[in-house]
Amino acid sequence: MNIPIWPGSSSFFPGDTPFGEYDYDYEFQQIADKTAIWCAQRLGYPIMDVELQARHFYMCFEEATTEFANQVNMYNARDYMLIAQGTTSSIDMTQKTVKTSLGRLISMARNYGTEAGSGGNVDVKKGYVTSSLNQQEYDLAEWADANESGSEIEIRRVYYEAPPAITRYFDPFVGTGYGSQQLLDSFGWGAYSPSINFMLMPLYADALRIQMIEINDEMRKSAYSFEINNNKLRIFPIPDGTYLPNIWFDYIVVKDRDNPIQHENGSYISDISNIPYSNIQYSKINAIGKRWIQKYTLALAKEVLGDVRGKYTTVPIPGNEVTLNGVDLVAQGREEQTQLREELTLTLEELSRKGQMLRESEIAVAMQTQLAKVPLKIYIK
Repeated sequence: MNIPIWPGSSSFFPGDTPFGEYDYDYEFQQIADKTAIWCAQRLGYPIMDVELQARHFYMCFEEATTEFANQVNMYNARDYMLIAQGTTSSIDMTQKTVKTSLGRLISMARNYGTEAGSGGNVDVKKGYVTSSLNQQEYDLAEWADANESGSEIEIRRVYYEAPPAITRYFDPFVGTGYGSQQLLDSFGWGAYSPSINFMLMPLYADALRIQMIEINDEMRKSAYSFEINNNKLRIFPIPDGTYLPNIWFDYIVVKDRDNPIQHENGSYISDISNIPYSNIQYSKINAIGKRWIQKYTLALAKEVLGDVRGKYTTVPIPGNEVTLNGVDLVAQGREEQTQLREELTLTLEELSRKGQMLRESEIAVAMQTQLAKVPLKIYIK
């Protein structure tokens, strides 16, 4: 079977590439034939036959464009992963300006907020047990078995304390003995009983009275207090039946805090596998990228041609034989591909957020050095 080789020209149609990623990109269609001609001439045509067909060049052209897009997207994904992780994956980030934010740091800080009681990402729930006569200890683990399906809970706060001293500070007869009742009557304030506490009295007197009430409860009475050990709540004083309140408490479910999964469904970015980057359309790539794609297309074409020629080391001709350079072409093509990828990686590194900040820092230092040499003006007052 005589398979035709490169005839010297071609005409691209959609469907001529293996994947068809860019077949309907008008600029890709226009450049595909020109790139094929350029690659064939770089490979020796028309002085030498090029044992490839137009589809080979189109395939290399598509692969080079995809490789460029992949390299750029891969680097952007790595550069922006800390910002993007945990956000929605429904927005295509290809060739988009990504807003730098503190969202990731704040999300990490929420874990500390949970422990500090100043926010966080774990629901703080409320529960209560009803105190019983002469019962001092209450097992909150049993409460969790009944109310949280046996899930382990962690108590954060217990609302069990004496009534605030300020509620016992105000009294209709608290002004008695201060000699201020008649004075209030003269001002017309006699009917406003609490106001007498603020009439001609220094502020420290109020503070001392509140302290007196609290210390009296602590020293002369059995002050309200509690202790928790292994989710067993022990209260003081022992309920004597005169007052049996509901003892409220704040708690979290331990598995909610320890669960490492932030989002249960798959519509959020988790890692590089679902960060929303797509292949960059050829028409949206600038001249710098297109030049890289041309070079990479040629390197791929060399490798393909080398594989074709590598089937036969020599070809007999009348009176002699011709030695083919398949092995050299494969090695040369692969080496050029490696160099081009390294060159692109280095460029992307320098243009990363970290690379740009380092360059700005170097520029600032150099500018300070230059400005230090500028003579200062002398001001005469």
